[in-house]
Amino acid sequence: MKITGCEIWPITLTLEEPFTIAYSTMDHAINYILRIDTDAGISGFGCSAFDEEVTGENEHTIDRALHEIASPMLLGEDPLAYRDVLSRVHAQLADQPTALAAVDMALFDILGKQVGLPVYRLLGGSRTAMLSSITIGIRPITEVLEKAKQWTRRGYKALKIKGGVSFEEDTEKLYRLRETIGQDIQIYFDANQGYTREEALAIMQVLTHVGAKFIEQPCHKKDLSAFSSLSEFSGKCIPVMADEAVLGPEDVHQVIAAGGADMFNIKLAKTGGILRALELDAVARSYGSRTMVGCMDEAGLGIAAALHVALACPNVQYADLDGHVEFIDDPSYDAVKIVNGYVIPHDQPGLGFTF
Repeated sequence: MKITGCEIWPITLTLEEPFTIAYSTMDHAINYILRIDTDAGISGFGCSAFDEEVTGENEHTIDRALHEIASPMLLGEDPLAYRDVLSRVHAQLADQPTALAAVDMALFDILGKQVGLPVYRLLGGSRTAMLSSITIGIRPITEVLEKAKQWTRRGYKALKIKGGVSFEEDTEKLYRLRETIGQDIQIYFDANQGYTREEALAIMQVLTHVGAKFIEQPCHKKDLSAFSSLSEFSGKCIPVMADEAVLGPEDVHQVIAAGGADMFNIKLAKTGGILRALELDAVARSYGSRTMVGCMDEAGLGIAAALHVALACPNVQYADLDGHVEFIDDPSYDAVKIVNGYVIPHDQPGLGFTF
């Protein structure tokens, strides 16, 4: 089998309403879709969903990376030799993980279609669904509580709350949220680098009182020792997860060298795709750290690829696969199914979706 052509195009995804986190507010996202065609009549699809704050990429760098670097390299290659192909593409796109992720997804999509298996089965997965959180951005407390009620009425059993701008407001928000939703709904908390160490320690006590599952990236991404220090000084009251500080498996080693982290958030867009996500999970597991599979603001196709990784890796404890839920014009919205807060793949070969 040989690759005969590539097609790349951007899609603009519009949110139902603006979404705010500690370092940005957005009302739309731009993703790039990659289609890889083969002489066997099989086509594979991948998705690039960038966050410039996290990887330094933007729509212009991704467009250039896919059109001028990845596409010419792929022509004539055997897509089933994906490890060799991805190694060479990665060497040219080492600082463009989001672009690399699209290539990786498309190659795994082709492989799954060739052998007639969904990717998670191809990777040896036994799970068939993952409980996912739904994220509520930074907004006034009354609006957060109303959104929480809306999502739980729709069957979601885990809420991911964004914070990191105001410790006082986050504290009140978390206590009132637990009162509103009761004890059966899981709470995850993401500060997106917004806190000082002192603020992070204080909010960790609050999170412990409300029974939250973890705190994600409490301090600046360059403060690698914060994860272990916070965990130690808090008496390990709640797991501390690394996100923006960790892109690929190499970064896990750096965090470990600085003292470690209780958990690591894997996102295909910042890691470089499925293969490197599996490698990151393996490195984390070797140090005794669990993982979560998360997402950027991305189309359903990207969510599907991330779901296949989560289903295939027993070390993955949590999933935050809601990046497409509030887009009103995603052409791949139905690449996964969501039932009562569980994300479910289509049991079809490859990633389970075709444009």
